[in-house]
Amino acid sequence: MYNQTRECFISLGVTPADTTLGRLRGLIGRLELKFDDGVWVVPSRGIHTLGVLFPLDLIYLDANNRVLHLIEHFPPFRVAPLRAQAASVLELPTHTIYSSQTQMGDHLLICAAEEMQRHLSRASVEQLDAQTK
Repeated sequence: MYNQTRECFISLGVTPADTTLGRLRGLIGRLELKFDDGVWVVPSRGIHTLGVLFPLDLIYLDANNRVLHLIEHFPPFRVAPLRAQAASVLELPTHTIYSSQTQMGDHLLICAAEEMQRHLSRASVEQLDAQTK
């Protein structure tokens, strides 16, 4: 997961929860979330942390992966607010939002590592072309 607006990686280990079972399971039963892990709940307008044993940072995204809402250090055993415009929610380790400086309106790129390399290579070529003009 890469923040294109801030030009920084947010997480390298985000797992999609894009099936009914995956969304139901989420982080339930895990004892921790490592610093570079996360779950991308798709589709989702909000999540709960019932059965989750640790706090999370939450990033709500629209259909174009633009940040709509941020919640830092969301506690366990709670129901997060619903956001009608949200298409998905990222569940990340605490301090991820702060350390990446992610803000409302930022555009995120979420894809497999191979695809990420193509995007970043293309962006580098476009920047070089713009600088030489």
